[in-house]
Amino acid sequence: MALPLSILDLAHIGDGETAADSFAASVTLAQRAEELGYRRVWYAEHHNMDSIASSATSVLIAHIAAHTRTIRLGAGGVMLPNHSPLTIAEQFGTLETLHPGRIDLGLGRAPGSDQNTMRALRRTPSSADTFPQDVLELQGYLTGETRIPGVHATPGKGTNVPLYILGSSLFGAQLAAMLGLPYAFASHFAPAALEEAVTVYRTEFKPSAQLDRPYVIAALNVIAADTGEEAREQFLEAKRLRVSRFLGRGRTFTPEEADMILESPAGQQLLQMMKYTAVGDQAEVKEYVDRFAEHARADELIVAFSAPDRKLWLRSAELLAQAYEL
Repeated sequence: MALPLSILDLAHIGDGETAADSFAASVTLAQRAEELGYRRVWYAEHHNMDSIASSATSVLIAHIAAHTRTIRLGAGGVMLPNHSPLTIAEQFGTLETLHPGRIDLGLGRAPGSDQNTMRALRRTPSSADTFPQDVLELQGYLTGETRIPGVHATPGKGTNVPLYILGSSLFGAQLAAMLGLPYAFASHFAPAALEEAVTVYRTEFKPSAQLDRPYVIAALNVIAADTGEEAREQFLEAKRLRVSRFLGRGRTFTPEEADMILESPAGQQLLQMMKYTAVGDQAEVKEYVDRFAEHARADELIVAFSAPDRKLWLRSAELLAQAYEL
């Protein structure tokens, strides 16, 4: 497989850790990814989540960029309805000016939060309705062809930061196709519509100034270890941790309790979110990733390392890179 491999860093804050610990780990992961030959690392905007530190996405990207040299960095993504397009153009125009040729801007329309947090962000349920127009407005600021007379992004104007549409449904696929933008599908946690969305995107794609042919980035989870047994033990622990994180409502569970919950309808739904997960030793993971790339009809894969701790994430990253001789 000659496809580029990239990383989605969820900026996880582990039990007993601080956001500072998460940021230090993100620097280490990006530096190692750069050494190993990964194409890019992306960070996603989330709010009011104790376990994720990437809420100020552009600030985190700036920090990582200052501690790396060549690897591309970006948002995967910025939830545009939470912001004014001009503000995002200025932020990412600044990043591109400071780190030329290294910045990506992935855009989504979900809140990245719960209902109360959405209100705290001054966002309304209708904010997502103008997402297509907001993307075009943002694009105009970055190309220098502003759609708001007399309003320009400084920095930003003429930086041409590449835009990517993120999605987990047909809406994003249709929008990316209509605008002629690359499309990144969130199959690492929302696998259901992957095949249909990619088909719609590739069928309806219209070339643009940024892109002359469809470009699909598909996401998956990876747990690679030196032995298949180790990887499967890590996967079981990762599933148990997800039970506490997503279903615990402030409490943790014993391994036995977590296993029982995983057998319940709620637990099965949680497992379905991880449908596309490569687990095993280097050879097993490579075989799965090859099959997934073909299944997703992907031009690039972006990987979320799902092992239960950071040393194991780094080992997964190393094994995957070695498997593909990046």
